[in-house]
Amino acid sequence: MLKRKIETYIEAFLAPRPQKILILDGARQTGKTFIIRQVGKKLFKNYVEINLLDDSLNERNFDEARSVSTFYLQLSAVAGNKLGGKDDTLVFLDEIQAYPHLLTLLKFLNQDNRFTYIASGSELGVTLFKTLSIPMGSIEIRHLYPLDLEEFLWANGVGEEVINHCREMFLARQSLQESLHRRMMEVFRKYLLVGGLPEAVQSFVNDTNIATVRRIQAQIHEYYGIDASKYDQENRLKIRCIYDRIPSILENKKKRIVARDIEGMATKRFKDYQDEFDYLISSGIVLDVKAISTPVFPLVESMSKNLLKLYLNDVGMLTGILYRNNINPILNDECSVNLGTVYESVVAQELKAHGFRLFYYDNKKNGEVDFLIDDYEQLAVLPLEVKSGKDYYEHSALNHFLTNKDYSVQRAIVFCNEGTVEEKDGVTYMPVYNVMFLQAE
Repeated sequence: MLKRKIETYIEAFLAPRPQKILILDGARQTGKTFIIRQVGKKLFKNYVEINLLDDSLNERNFDEARSVSTFYLQLSAVAGNKLGGKDDTLVFLDEIQAYPHLLTLLKFLNQDNRFTYIASGSELGVTLFKTLSIPMGSIEIRHLYPLDLEEFLWANGVGEEVINHCREMFLARQSLQESLHRRMMEVFRKYLLVGGLPEAVQSFVNDTNIATVRRIQAQIHEYYGIDASKYDQENRLKIRCIYDRIPSILENKKKRIVARDIEGMATKRFKDYQDEFDYLISSGIVLDVKAISTPVFPLVESMSKNLLKLYLNDVGMLTGILYRNNINPILNDECSVNLGTVYESVVAQELKAHGFRLFYYDNKKNGEVDFLIDDYEQLAVLPLEVKSGKDYYEHSALNHFLTNKDYSVQRAIVFCNEGTVEEKDGVTYMPVYNVMFLQAE
């Protein structure tokens, strides 16, 4: 059984019988249903689970449940013998996006206070955008991503004591002893192969068979693509085209989306694909990184809407597409293979899971910096460079960035493979696995 950080949060939310309804949002196959089911059965005498997506495709019991009384009637019809009161009954509305009207009804169910509720959603961002009345005062939304690096370490037997020691050394800007650094890099490289999709991680932990892991990743990648195609019949081919092209786009030097290349039409502009981008991002199957040309804290005030990078939501899925069953480019760090795209992807995945909005620096004259995040301690911008090779001291764009007095940058970090932590000219060089200790919240 995989340990997830969100489980502790859900338990703490539900234990005092909350005044709001928690909705766990995230892409499919990230473990939402499993975690809620596990916590619900642990904390409540009566646990009722209703898969609304299945219902919408079959019986459609809740299709017309647009009032509290009608909802209760249908609920009692499918689970009447399991219903008690608020203190001992949890009703789990799984895949609530299948019935957008139930999102509005949550406000009134919460006010009625008859049972404790929890919900999950895939593509919830898309559904909320189309929902006329969002009960924001009655719900709390939390996002679930694939396992992050720390959760992967837990799954692979790396204990809390070791991780806490690594965290302390990160905060002190000190190097780990060489043997521990090698161990951390060994698990980090496995994470690049396996990623964080729960089914893939569990399979790897069970039998360490990379071929099985790759089949799982390929199935989920295809499933995401099919799911995307179902969303909008008019634009489904464009959505699928963008999604399928992301790995090859990331292999380009600039890595950003070029609108005219999506369908091979020179007349196309970024705005022509805005709905498709919004779907892919809101559904959680891709991670968006927006461009900043004049960085000011907070970064959201100066982002560009027309320069965008998209990463897959799981680094293991990416390495499966790029290398199939060949694990040598990653495990053996082969010089002939540039792992820059893979390293950037894993850093994007970590930062997103830890609450950061993702940006990158784009300047026609000075070049690009891989990531910019808000540094809430210094109330400044923190630039991050990611290096997969031996040339980690070479970063001309970052150098220009640091010397620009208008940006008021206090510090910068270069993540690399080396175990030695050192500071030089305002830049801290440290092992790439230390990205797991950056937290926005």
